[in-house]
Amino acid sequence: MTTPLFLLRCVELGVSICDLDLLSIGLVLDMWTEKANDGVKYKRVATQEDFDKF
Repeated sequence: MTTPLFLLRCVELGVSICDLDLLSIGLVLDMWTEKANDGVKYKRVATQEDFDKF
């Protein structure tokens, strides 16, 4: 990933240059991934019972 592409991702997430002092590159990329997953419809969502079994 290039610096301009990273800064574009930050702008798309609403992260300011000042905010970047508080965030790591990995955290920004995780935020981008989660944003991309927002529109996904899952066939089955885990319940508390599923978590307990895990």
